[in-house]
Amino acid sequence: MALLAGCVTLSAQRLSVGGYGEVALSRNFYSDNVYRYSTAGAYAKDPGHGRFDIPHAVIYLGYDFGKGWTMQTEIEFEHTGTGAAVEKEFEEAGEWETEIEKGGEVELEQFWIQKSFFPELNVRMGHIVVPVGGLNNAHEPLNFFNVYRPEGEYTILPSTWHDTGISIWGQAGPWRYEAQVVAGLDAFLFNRDNFVKNGAGSPYEFKVANNYGLAARIDNTSVKGLRLGLSGYWGNSMHNSYPNDMQTTARREEDGTYTITDNKYKSLKGRTLIGAFDFAYRGHGWIVRGNADYGSLTDAYEISRLKRNGTSNNAPYQKSFVGKGAYAAGLEAGYDLFDRLVPVREQHLYVFARGERYDSFLPADGQTDFPYTGRTVVSAGINWFPIPEIAVKCEYLHRFLSAQYNDEPAVNIGIVYQAFFKK
Repeated sequence: MALLAGCVTLSAQRLSVGGYGEVALSRNFYSDNVYRYSTAGAYAKDPGHGRFDIPHAVIYLGYDFGKGWTMQTEIEFEHTGTGAAVEKEFEEAGEWETEIEKGGEVELEQFWIQKSFFPELNVRMGHIVVPVGGLNNAHEPLNFFNVYRPEGEYTILPSTWHDTGISIWGQAGPWRYEAQVVAGLDAFLFNRDNFVKNGAGSPYEFKVANNYGLAARIDNTSVKGLRLGLSGYWGNSMHNSYPNDMQTTARREEDGTYTITDNKYKSLKGRTLIGAFDFAYRGHGWIVRGNADYGSLTDAYEISRLKRNGTSNNAPYQKSFVGKGAYAAGLEAGYDLFDRLVPVREQHLYVFARGERYDSFLPADGQTDFPYTGRTVVSAGINWFPIPEIAVKCEYLHRFLSAQYNDEPAVNIGIVYQAFFKK
């Protein structure tokens, strides 16, 4: 059997097809009013609200060309929603215009071509996953117990973090390493509630790359069943917008000449540094996973002022403050009640609990604190695997906020799959 692509005949035996998907049903026992944090007392007795969602539906397509050359794509559909692109219309006095043109919230999360020289050295170029943090390293739904992705890392880091660049990676015994150069984050897309999460995205039909970021990860599996991982990111995030705000300004004088003035924000770097540790253990019926992440941002106070006061109201930037840092830490453990039952060995029934603490806004000097951004989340429930590729999830989740706010309990139910259909 063969597939015809242009004038090249491709072997179906070298084609890989797979994917994953999630269906989620939620009942939230708290108000969803936009003022529930600014005037919490007024919404303490509001009725809850329910949601049905398709958080992610993903298709993998890969091909092995031979002689060490491979290709991989990952197309993701999120929330069955609508997408938009933003353009700056220079012929219309530089106004920002939003066009609904993408036909759905669809993202190309991966598109790369790789040359493998030997196991210790592989070079990958294209649109790649940035594996900073435990969630970005293993974001598929069978890699966490909760119905939705673990909240802390999902809140403060891009998820799934994907960007265009070049990656060098390899495996040597129990060690795996990866080093990447990717397009830098955009400080104008940072905000109080999500720290740098939105900074890897782009409201345009292209990704601005005035600055570049460096990402790295190393994992060790020397102990049977245990994986330990360290990862990080470094890069400047200011002046990574469009049009390039580092450009000089020309002012026309009365005599017809022009005076060139330097950008007064030229010295702002917005240096972003992220460090993360994560681990996963599987053995004796147990699965235990954990993470600890910390991110810092220089010039946070000045960037916040510039975003709020120095950009036009219809520009596609986040107007809210961004803090000097954020953190997330979580731990989950699940035990398989079917582990010792030989007749149902293919099935698994995990009873699990998870706890995490995160804060998306650590204020810089001169900034007001917003205590609602610091949260403790506790959840417990079950994951039933009728077959290895499918899981049915059910959980009770309780989000604890500072005393002046209302806690946020919820019940979530989901069904997920993750598989390769052809490999």
